[in-house]
Amino acid sequence: MDINLTFLGQMVSFAILVWFTTKFIWPQLNHAIEERQKKVADGLAAAEKARAELKDADAKVAAEIKQARQQAAEIIERAQGQANQIVDKARAEATAEANRLKANAAEEIVSMQQRAREELRGWVGRLAVQGAEKIVQREIDASAHKAMLDQLVAEI
Repeated sequence: MDINLTFLGQMVSFAILVWFTTKFIWPQLNHAIEERQKKVADGLAAAEKARAELKDADAKVAAEIKQARQQAAEIIERAQGQANQIVDKARAEATAEANRLKANAAEEIVSMQQRAREELRGWVGRLAVQGAEKIVQREIDASAHKAMLDQLVAEI
């Protein structure tokens, strides 16, 4: 009977151990496991939320980059337009300046032609008087000479 009594003692001890474990240890373990599960679930939810926020942030960043590129393209277009306007304005100013210089040169040419004609008339008059003087072999009076020159210049 020793074996049976030992066996019965072990069963009673085991029953007390099971009761003690279910009454005092199991609720603590269960509570710790539930807290751990809750923390893990909260962590997973936070990770999922962070992933969603990251996705939203990526979308916002992509939108900002797209907008920045559009603004850069607009700025480049405006700069090119301004550059074209500056070139056109400079071209127009250069053309106007060239036309002004051409007009001034034409006026100066006309003025030089007029002076050259007057000078030529004077020379022709003097040469005519000198030729006439040589022909006549006498000197003509200075006042008569001047009057004749003025008349000759007026006719030419």
